[in-house]
Amino acid sequence: MRQIGEEAESAMDRLACMQSFVRAIELNSFSAVAREQQTTQPTISKQISALEKHLGVQLLQRSTTGLNLTEEGKQYFLKCRQILETLAEAEANLTPAEKPSGVLRVGCPVLFGQMQIVPRLPAFFQRYPQMKLDLVMVDAFADLVEEGLDLCIRIGDRLESHLVAERLGITRRVTVAANQYFERVGEPQTPADLVDHHCIVYTRLSSGNEWHFQGAEGLIKVRVGGAFQTNSSIAVRAAVLAGLGIALAPVWMFGEEIYRGDLRVVLQSFQPTTLPIYAVYPRSRFYPPKLLALRDFLAGEFRLDPWVSDYGAPEPR
Repeated sequence: MRQIGEEAESAMDRLACMQSFVRAIELNSFSAVAREQQTTQPTISKQISALEKHLGVQLLQRSTTGLNLTEEGKQYFLKCRQILETLAEAEANLTPAEKPSGVLRVGCPVLFGQMQIVPRLPAFFQRYPQMKLDLVMVDAFADLVEEGLDLCIRIGDRLESHLVAERLGITRRVTVAANQYFERVGEPQTPADLVDHHCIVYTRLSSGNEWHFQGAEGLIKVRVGGAFQTNSSIAVRAAVLAGLGIALAPVWMFGEEIYRGDLRVVLQSFQPTTLPIYAVYPRSRFYPPKLLALRDFLAGEFRLDPWVSDYGAPEPR
């Protein structure tokens, strides 16, 4: 009986080592795994060393760019992830679907996270008190594996075929600037007039400084420019509010200021192309309840919000 207990304890230890190994590769960092598990970096290092000793092979190598799997490590990583997914599925079958738990690591664009996700979290945590959220906000295109993300919010049609993409809503955009800007230089009457204006260019936009509109005669493309461009959505918002120029931006970025009359929407007969909002996550035969809980929560929230709903936003004045 004692031997059976020792074998079970050894199996549990090995499972813990496998979990640490998989997360280390997903996060590309021992330290990140240690923070996630609320332990120390040397502890994670010892777990993976113990795993390598048990297997008799080297699983990974450290370099200046992070952690690199050996050929044996690649094969073992895939098998470990399958085993852990199967275990998670078995445990989930014993856990009520309405009570998902655990840490979910989520990526999203910075300003979208600030304005559309974080304000909704009190309601989310009230509904799912056993969940924790690690929100990684970056405007750069996030790689789920490299960043160790369980789910990522993407705005636009740039999607990878190996990921699941569930549509949550839509981003309608407007051509907008501060009143003081238009008082200085006047309003553009057509998209072509934008070439004579200071346009605030968001350099992470897939079309760069080429702005696209839908008019009565179809698609219109205009190359714009100005004194200021940036790779930060926060800086775009600040620049518009400061009166630096015109931006082509999501209506949710400026909704309140537009309706207060602080900003003015122009070219309303020429609608900027819309951008879909997706939740993307790795394909799997099993999806953890915690992932589905956030995905479905955001889909329900966005459906009721006119700024991001597929069902239509109120017309700006």
